[in-house]
Amino acid sequence: MVTNSETAPDRGDAFDPDCPTRVVLDRIGDKWTVLVIGALKDGPLRFSVLRARIGGVAAKVLTQTLRAMERDGLLTRTVHAQVPPRVDYELTGLGASLTGPIQTLTDWAETHVAQILGARDDYDSAAEG
Repeated sequence: MVTNSETAPDRGDAFDPDCPTRVVLDRIGDKWTVLVIGALKDGPLRFSVLRARIGGVAAKVLTQTLRAMERDGLLTRTVHAQVPPRVDYELTGLGASLTGPIQTLTDWAETHVAQILGARDDYDSAAEG
């Protein structure tokens, strides 16, 4: 782990270009990860239900996101021995610890989307003219 005099030994430094914290920020800053965490915040879901709740995500992309999140310790994948097989996805404690920050960011985005779109329109209009 990368450290400096201002951080604890087990804490990263996102402003250090060699710190793996940037990889973590890439994971939790991914829109699909954000949506998966939001969808799973109330409990485990099957793949099809999770995909429907998120909406607009290809099965392949969701599968890749879920695998990456499982690898990072953010969720668990439980296969139930039944026919047809049932697979549930659930946040781990680490993943659940992101629900508050993710909800805050989601609330901010939903509250300010009109302002952001308006600013984009203004910028694009000024760039054209």
